[in-house]
Amino acid sequence: MDSLRSALQPVTANLPAPIRDIGVNLLGTQCYKNLILDIDPVAHPDCLKLAVSKALGIGIIGASSIVKVPQLLKLINSQSAAGVSFLSYLLETSAFLITLAYNARQGNPFSTYGESALIAAQNVAIASLVLHYSGKGAGAAAFVAGLGGAVYAMFSENIVDAKTLALLQAGAGVLGVASKLPQILTIWQQGGTGQLSAFAVFNYLAGSLSRIFTTLQEVNDPLILYGFIAGFTLNAVLAAQMVYYWNAPAAKQKAPAIKIQGAKGEPVAVSSGAQPKGRSPSTRRRA
Repeated sequence: MDSLRSALQPVTANLPAPIRDIGVNLLGTQCYKNLILDIDPVAHPDCLKLAVSKALGIGIIGASSIVKVPQLLKLINSQSAAGVSFLSYLLETSAFLITLAYNARQGNPFSTYGESALIAAQNVAIASLVLHYSGKGAGAAAFVAGLGGAVYAMFSENIVDAKTLALLQAGAGVLGVASKLPQILTIWQQGGTGQLSAFAVFNYLAGSLSRIFTTLQEVNDPLILYGFIAGFTLNAVLAAQMVYYWNAPAAKQKAPAIKIQGAKGEPVAVSSGAQPKGRSPSTRRRA
């Protein structure tokens, strides 16, 4: 360790000013000295935990910028919203926006909540596509407008005061849990995951677990912690469903009924591809 420290210290002591400033802002002056200048993590475990927490937080924010892109692409390529619950995205987006406003107004480190903004934006796009592919284009416009008004209100102290926002944050944990239930139910009812993205599900699972650690290290707020614990639990259920239904066939759709005329001219309803009773294909050709 001493030889490694001797080799690295000339580099860490002469880092460019922008990089040094970022390190100090993330770790604080003392932990920056202990970990970067002195390179002595063993003697300062608290600083090491903080550094791990910061690294995880930055990693989560980076991953969150693309976590829903595969889901967006699956919807666009398939032109279908099968297996994707709009209610789930509505509840989850509401929870993320409340968490974003609460943390920002509390002055918490951005590394502990930054993914809320990025995932919420992607959720809005996904939910709008789900409505569009479900034939509810007007509902998508109303959805976006409603969320915009809610965000403006939550960031304005004159409209939503600190006490009310704290109550909303307590409710955001419930919303976060509730947001997973419609999706879990949809998968169970359809017997498959449809257009749900495995990449998004498993990244959510890893992210929610990491957020429990970063919250314990950097944010002394049980309202936020309990929300992440509950979210991790239900994300684990979704991940288990994804594994269980991995090779399940898509839910079968009932074939549309086709009306034809019987031998005496009366209408006979048969499903697509079925043969009407009493008449062979050759008989129908002669008719």
